[in-house]
Amino acid sequence: MTERKALLAIHLGALLFGLSGIFGKLAQTTPLAIVAGRALFAVAALALFAQLFAPSRGNRPTVRQLGLLALGGLLLGSHWMTFFEAVKVSGVAIATLGFASFPAFTVLLEGLLFRERTRPSEYLMVTLVCIGLVLVTPTFDLGSEATIGLLWAVLSGLLFALLSLLNRASTRGLDPVQAALCQNLTVLLCFMPFAWPLLPSVALLDWLWLAMLGVFCTGLAHSLFVASLRVLKARTAAVIFALEPVYGIVFAWWLFHEIPTLRMLAGGALIILAIFYSARMAR
Repeated sequence: MTERKALLAIHLGALLFGLSGIFGKLAQTTPLAIVAGRALFAVAALALFAQLFAPSRGNRPTVRQLGLLALGGLLLGSHWMTFFEAVKVSGVAIATLGFASFPAFTVLLEGLLFRERTRPSEYLMVTLVCIGLVLVTPTFDLGSEATIGLLWAVLSGLLFALLSLLNRASTRGLDPVQAALCQNLTVLLCFMPFAWPLLPSVALLDWLWLAMLGVFCTGLAHSLFVASLRVLKARTAAVIFALEPVYGIVFAWWLFHEIPTLRMLAGGALIILAIFYSARMAR
């Protein structure tokens, strides 16, 4: 893969990840059914991509790694649940921006769990994200759907940060696509028994949105991300993935007429600026 193709792949991957909230809003069913359906199609897609495009270049996972991958699957499923709950409650824009807080959680938790020194620039990034989240919320009222949705989205970001740190500790030496397959299989096995009674009531069109979530926003997006990292630097990929909230907000504006206020745009700009700044400063 050339650098130009890698850049196209990473932009497409960021776009597909950004569309997760769109397909989650289009699916007229519960967050639990969305998580189980997404995992079902993601497992099928990742298994296919692992065979066709990503032959294993890693070691066989140890028993400890399998246990950590299973724990990662629980965090992944919980992250999806809270994110789609935020989408249902407050819309795609607020959910996407709230989730974009995960780099701030990652910085704080990484320094705490791995005992790594947190640089002043990283504290600045956390501060910018916090100010951005305050601006994104029209009024901080626990009776407000916007506030409740933002809290669900921030919890989703926290869970994703924990998942990222767990993957750092558990997937070293493993093929990334196969590791993702193990985690999505855990989501399927853990959430499907609870979602099974809900699935007969899921409409045919909603199954299409779940398939799009699993195949494109999970399987294909993850495979493009992994493939592009073989050519691009990690910080380049991080900067491009900072555009994920932008894609989500633009499509929500276009499809659902979720017109962001100037205050929300200012908060979103601060969050995205913080992510860009953090990626630029990364070494």
